[in-house]
Amino acid sequence: MSLVAAAACGRQEPPKDAIPPPAVETVAVRMPQAEGSLTATGLLERRREMTLSFRIPGVLTQLAVDDGDSVRAGQVLAAIDPSGVAAAEARAGVDVERARRDLARDQALFDRGFVSAQRLDDRKSALKSAQAGAGAAAFDRRWARLVSPASGVVLQRLAQAGEVVQPGQAVLRIADESSPLTLRAPLADRDVSRVRPGQSASVRIDGLPAVVPGRVTRVGERSGAQTGAVDVEIEILGGTGLRSGQVATARIAVPAPNGPALARVPAEAILEAKGRQAFVLVADRGVARRRAVTFGGFSGDDALVDGLAAGSRVITAGAGFVGDGDKITVVDPSRIETSLPGGAGR
Repeated sequence: MSLVAAAACGRQEPPKDAIPPPAVETVAVRMPQAEGSLTATGLLERRREMTLSFRIPGVLTQLAVDDGDSVRAGQVLAAIDPSGVAAAEARAGVDVERARRDLARDQALFDRGFVSAQRLDDRKSALKSAQAGAGAAAFDRRWARLVSPASGVVLQRLAQAGEVVQPGQAVLRIADESSPLTLRAPLADRDVSRVRPGQSASVRIDGLPAVVPGRVTRVGERSGAQTGAVDVEIEILGGTGLRSGQVATARIAVPAPNGPALARVPAEAILEAKGRQAFVLVADRGVARRRAVTFGGFSGDDALVDGLAAGSRVITAGAGFVGDGDKITVVDPSRIETSLPGGAGR
């Protein structure tokens, strides 16, 4: 017998049990939660913020405050040149005196039968009209000054002394600091149905490390015409040094959506899906088990399923090489990567 033949006779096939089971990767099933959260971003502002303007036109002659100044209720903040208002008030006063004289003269003539009752009524109406004009002129004189309606702080000055301002033109914007600080943020109309007044929220302000508590106080009744979003108001319950206009993000605790709650598994764990039925392989103490699940569609990189027990691990990588009942070896992909040449474990 030749050496080659002897070597061939001495070679033995390794026993079948000595072949290691196929290596697979598994991922834990993410079970649905009874509660979830929604995220909304907006601006902080006081519940009472007011834009002040003049009712009448004129030249702005006095503007005593600037951005950030504190103001008290009743404080005069700005004024316009009163010359035009004073002239209008004087003219209205002259009209009242003329109407009174005309009425007195025609009253005497009426008593003697020289004028008709209709003419006397016209004189009375003319007097009432002149008195109304005088009242309007006096009202305009009071509006020649801007008075702070509340104690607070100036948020923005929108005009300068010497400018000609028109009726309704914004001059100052102030905030009532006795009113609570709130966050107004838009939510998609599909999410706002899960939000109710009284729900808790955690608010993070850009640039600040601390998270402050909040509470939903109002939910808008109308969605925006362009975005379709609905504004939600969240009252800030803590925090110091916060200012109107800061950007903040709130995480609102909300109940789970209506309908059956579905677990999440990686999309590659789905072996086959037809309509509402799908199949996955579950790692069960070193053995692959085929499981039927109810398929609810995809959400990003995940598949939504129902029918898996809590704590289950589905097979992802390697699922195509094993079948129901096959033995498997579960590996950690991070350890494989670090053991490769050039990896972190090198």
